Amino acid sequence: MGKMTKPLDIAEWLETDEDIKEFLAETAREGTHQDFIHALNIAARAKGMSEIAKQAGVNRQSLYKSLADGGSPKFETISKVVEALGCKLTVA
Repeated sequence: MGKMTKPLDIAEWLETDEDIKEFLAETAREGTHQDFIHALNIAARAKGMSEIAKQAGVNRQSLYKSLADGGSPKFETISKVVEALGCKLTVA
């Protein structure tokens, strides 16, 4: 009988605010805009989607939908989620 495995959930490995900041920064540097939205989804789940939605002032259901694969959140939503995660968007 083969080994039973479960899919890797990166959210389980983002334990601190610093972990989240490094994860988002790396994704912003190396990934596409869709990669960054996916990373925001992972980071929000790591911190608690309900709490992030509350801090960002958005509905939890709409946040799930916006950050889902294929989602297309408004810049305002992205900015609010980034701030709720304790990060800042910068241009270098």
